[in-house]
Amino acid sequence: MRVVIAEDSVLLREGLARLMEVGGIEVVDTVGDAEALLRSVERDLPDLVVADVRMPPDQSDEGVRAALVLRRRYPDLAILMLSQYVEERYAVELLTGQMRGIGYLLKDRVADVAEFLDSLRRVADRGTALDPEVVSQLLVRRNGSELDRLTPREREVLSHMAEGRSNAGIAQVLVLSEGAVSKHINSIFTKLGLPPTDSGNRRVLAILKFLQGNTKDRS
Repeated sequence: MRVVIAEDSVLLREGLARLMEVGGIEVVDTVGDAEALLRSVERDLPDLVVADVRMPPDQSDEGVRAALVLRRRYPDLAILMLSQYVEERYAVELLTGQMRGIGYLLKDRVADVAEFLDSLRRVADRGTALDPEVVSQLLVRRNGSELDRLTPREREVLSHMAEGRSNAGIAQVLVLSEGAVSKHINSIFTKLGLPPTDSGNRRVLAILKFLQGNTKDRS
């Protein structure tokens, strides 16, 4: 896996690079702003970009904007965004596009090295990694959408799906059998109108409904 890191804090940038290298991940470049990120990806064609949401010069949404540009230019590029705080608008904006190979984590997650490296690999493998705090805020704000058809347990399962967990991972967290998790997921698909004949990836589509439903709730 070849990675470009975009983070304006030199200390965090070098710390991330060190963590990845120890984890056997090749860091091909580290940059401190969005423009440098765009140039680096064009030059090095990495497998994964890890970027801060807020970057110079304005420290607003430059990182997210650069990520959206990169997704358009390089559809197969995996992107993991990092943020100091839960910035729900940016998470939804990024994640309601192409869901494969995308992640949004709080910087605090880096402290759990094993979990952070697992998130990196999951995103690079075309999976998702959505921070539990983001999921929690989306669920709290959810109101009046088709997600109301879900039971509390099904909402728990869907939230863990949004975090990018596998059936086995969900079973472990919720202390359920994998068979029970599978039944809950099938029920979620049915209630969200995602039949087995749907040509898309139902797991991804269910997460998109989760995100889009919360976006509508705020409009």
